[in-house]
Amino acid sequence: MAAEKGTALILRVTDFSETSRIVVMFSREHGRFSALAKGGRRLKGPFESSLDLLSTCDVVFLKKASSGLDLLTEARLVHRFRPEPNQLNALYAGYYVAELILGLTEDYDPHPEIYDEAQKLLESLADASNLAIKLTRFELIMLRECGQLPDFETCMACGAELTEGRLFGFWPGQGGMICPSCQREDYSQIPVHAGTAQLLRRMASNENTTWSRLIPSPQQVKELRAVMLAAVTHTLGKRPNTLKLLRFQ
Repeated sequence: MAAEKGTALILRVTDFSETSRIVVMFSREHGRFSALAKGGRRLKGPFESSLDLLSTCDVVFLKKASSGLDLLTEARLVHRFRPEPNQLNALYAGYYVAELILGLTEDYDPHPEIYDEAQKLLESLADASNLAIKLTRFELIMLRECGQLPDFETCMACGAELTEGRLFGFWPGQGGMICPSCQREDYSQIPVHAGTAQLLRRMASNENTTWSRLIPSPQQVKELRAVMLAAVTHTLGKRPNTLKLLRFQ
């Protein structure tokens, strides 16, 4: 059985026995996978306390041919996610990143862009300012990579480009926006002003490099988060557990 190597972000750690742990990781090279770390609970064991949630490690593992767990043989700590003690929002944002990757990726399905963006986001959480923009950008990338990115360009009812109108609607069940002419009281729609719709288009763009400099108004933050909660919940099939812990200014 050949050994596999990669750099992985730790998404979940569960105690398995008195000495071992089950670790779920997300690797740039291999995607998401679960492995048994024998001796993983020992402070002076083979992994030297590297198996912490959201830590990044260089790992070596044996991939099982059956549906059983892989076997983690080495894990060398590269970086430990450790926000400042008073930055609970940053900590919860990290937990949310792990929950999204766990819920929206498949085993052994690599997504290098998700891995890279997750690492950038976790690094940026040393400064928890502008959190709404940072998380919205990551959510949009996640949705795009799993083929569930909403359409913010055209009306889902009539197909018209969303170039005119002050107030649009976001229609979670149909995966996009509705123009003012097509809105109905019986539609399950979220009000989205034109400025917020423009922010969503800019952040969803694959070629946009200026999103990090966007400063939304309080009303835009409220609308952004309402849209993303609806989109992520619809895709996951449930409301994310950790999202309720976050506070957006």
